[in-house]
Amino acid sequence: MAVEDNCKLKFLELKKRIFRFIIFRIDGQQVVVEKLGNPQETYDDFTASLPADECRYAVFDFDFTTNENCQKSKIFFIAWSPDSSRVRMKMVYASSKDRFKRELDGIQVELQATDPSEMSFDIIKSRAL
Repeated sequence: MAVEDNCKLKFLELKKRIFRFIIFRIDGQQVVVEKLGNPQETYDDFTASLPADECRYAVFDFDFTTNENCQKSKIFFIAWSPDSSRVRMKMVYASSKDRFKRELDGIQVELQATDPSEMSFDIIKSRAL
């Protein structure tokens, strides 16, 4: 599975806080950028951007406050594979995930989700801490 150069470029921009999130999809034989979230967008905006019945890869720059009251952020990689997506699509995304993730240097937390409850705000926050 090829990775479009734009995927890596936009990920570098996310690390510089130009974007809050990026949603990627597999188009034919390569991974491409589907959507860019501006810095003002929230976690709810991000989750609303994921299709209910198709797989996607996504990265999200999560800002949070630690128990010691320090502001921090962590970059999450989310493999979105809803139960309602086609089996073939799930297989393609699952088999390409590690290769794609290696292209994105700086991911701190990985999460796999098959429905929205598996990537709720509370789960994201607990994984960040």
